[in-house]
Amino acid sequence: MHLLRALGILLLLVNQPASAQCACLWQGSFSDVQAATDLVVSGTVVARKGNSIDLTVNRLLRGDTPPETLRIWLKAADYCRPEADDFPLNSHWVVALEKITKNVPGGFNPGTPNISFGRIGDYSLSSCGGYWLRQNENRVSGNLIDAPRWDRNPNMTPVLLDLIAAFVQGKLDRESLLEASREDPALRELMLDTRSFIRNEN
Repeated sequence: MHLLRALGILLLLVNQPASAQCACLWQGSFSDVQAATDLVVSGTVVARKGNSIDLTVNRLLRGDTPPETLRIWLKAADYCRPEADDFPLNSHWVVALEKITKNVPGGFNPGTPNISFGRIGDYSLSSCGGYWLRQNENRVSGNLIDAPRWDRNPNMTPVLLDLIAAFVQGKLDRESLLEASREDPALRELMLDTRSFIRNEN
């Protein structure tokens, strides 16, 4: 009897409609996808609830000035977004976000208000590319540039946040960003400090 019940549950799971799963094509690394998003910021996760996180903005890299704290909606239903569990409290990130500008059918259930598509004016984070990078102090790593598809933690040299900001703002070209991802960030920081010192001495 237990075997028949388990088999029945398994068949139900297998026959779930395809719409219950996220299906998207890889859009590219952070360097490829960030320009098409509404907002790029560096911030700290200060709260988690349901499928959302609250991110305190530490630095605006591109976009209109956001609120001090952003509500970012993540994985639920078949939305192609990362899991909220991937963003622990007090962790630091660079994220490229889409602003939620309309309601979607079935996007909000009053019975589960903390699990939804998200509210108008909040933001969402896509999982279909390198839309987020892990930040450790002033260094950033992740699927930044020319990294393998779907690899969230590729083997790369962490890049200084200032260089990411310069790239996002169009002040640094792709080749320079790629070079930086292959260099020792401490050496790069020393070079930048040296150049600044030389300029100030002249």
